[in-house]
Amino acid sequence: MARDYRSAVLSFRCLCSVIFILSGFSMASFLCWLHCTSTSPCHKQTRIPGRYGDRPIDLLAFASAWNYLDFTPGRPPKLLKIAVFVKKWPHRSHAGGLERHALTLHLALARRGHELHIFTTSPPNSSFPKYPISSLYFHLSKPTAAGYLDQALAWKQFQSQNSTGRPFDVIHTESVGLMHTRSRNMTNLAVSWHGIAYETIHSDIIQELVRSPDEPQSYSLTERVMRVVEEVKFFPSYAHHVATSDHAGDVLKRVYMIPEERVHVILNGVDENVFRPDIISGGDFRTKFGIPNSKNLVIGLAGRLVKDKGHPIMFEALKQILKENKKFREDVLVLVAGDGPWGTRYRDLGSNVLILGPLEQAQIARFYNAIDIFANPTLRAQGLDHTLLEAMLSGKPVLATRLASITGSVIVNADVGYTFPPTVDSLKKALYKVWGDGRIILEKKGQVARHRGLHLFAATKMAAAYERLFLCMSNDLAKGETFCNYENPLP
Repeated sequence: MARDYRSAVLSFRCLCSVIFILSGFSMASFLCWLHCTSTSPCHKQTRIPGRYGDRPIDLLAFASAWNYLDFTPGRPPKLLKIAVFVKKWPHRSHAGGLERHALTLHLALARRGHELHIFTTSPPNSSFPKYPISSLYFHLSKPTAAGYLDQALAWKQFQSQNSTGRPFDVIHTESVGLMHTRSRNMTNLAVSWHGIAYETIHSDIIQELVRSPDEPQSYSLTERVMRVVEEVKFFPSYAHHVATSDHAGDVLKRVYMIPEERVHVILNGVDENVFRPDIISGGDFRTKFGIPNSKNLVIGLAGRLVKDKGHPIMFEALKQILKENKKFREDVLVLVAGDGPWGTRYRDLGSNVLILGPLEQAQIARFYNAIDIFANPTLRAQGLDHTLLEAMLSGKPVLATRLASITGSVIVNADVGYTFPPTVDSLKKALYKVWGDGRIILEKKGQVARHRGLHLFAATKMAAAYERLFLCMSNDLAKGETFCNYENPLP
């Protein structure tokens, strides 16, 4: 008993020591994080000039999101051979943000003529999708028991392709698709982070704050702090780091202490040809699902209907409002697209909530056009949620949790939507505010949201930024290549 007690005390002291050490170099970032969750964004929406005075921009030292820069949409100055490591390739509607990012980005690069070799896992119970792109190659392997990419097998496949024809110009891994133990001394490698442990600590804190009294307390914070320490140690093994939000870029530089010239912010993008305003398709969607024209406000929810996506607080906020306000019940309809345990719970709210189930991409595009505003109550502080970007490109305002990644990159002011602290009362106030503003104001916000979306979150903007980064990484000064300088669009 005494031995257990002493062991617990020592573990607690060890944890306190780790937190103290971590806080020593993370305080500046943490203060910025707290500031970013206020109503004032840390990153202003500004157009970046092509030159600083009479000097071209050194792209590797460029601190803002590359999406602000205007890269030429013309023919690539040279075609690259690119290796891509990704844990799983998306299949139909069953895909997370990382997989959707991999699909959108690498199909775009292949269509630009670059030679893409995708090293990923084979699907367990379905056929692998086929694409009519001659420069796109897939190298599949059976996933491990834990569902991950078999590193040894994928590495053998990579080595085979690297020795066939010419070697790879660039290697790109989606998060830890390629483990850090394989990435050492590879100067032509870039990793895109879709969530890091430091951000996850914020999510854990929120989860604990919204935990109901009858739920067991989570002790994941201790493990998460140690995970941050592990990441700080192994992240430098990757040559270049792509942050998918402004906040993540700050954390990589300030907390993980990655040199600034190795951290590049490229915001996520979605297909602007799929996600765009379309009144007719929105009307057809409403007709198909029997959405009455008498409703003055249609709110949309989409994605995984699970706890960490904030559905417990959305459920409770809607439950209370529908119970206390008859006029709200008459005016408002909530559409819920996606799958997960909270889909069943939402049915308990009655006729004011319509459960649609999971939707394919074409259906989800029509879904956005059928709603007045898109709501995302996520409790996950990491990454940059694609659904917000899809809604904005579709011309809809957005309502989302006041997290640093969201207020720093997406909802930077009230012109594009609404944010709320992750509590039931705050979400209720935000929903009442949306309802009170009405469709005319929401339509104006939607127009601003689409303009911002086209400027920053279009797939072509994201793909052009990655292409330029990859060109820069393969830059050959002996041949007079200057891809790392941004002055004027490339000829």
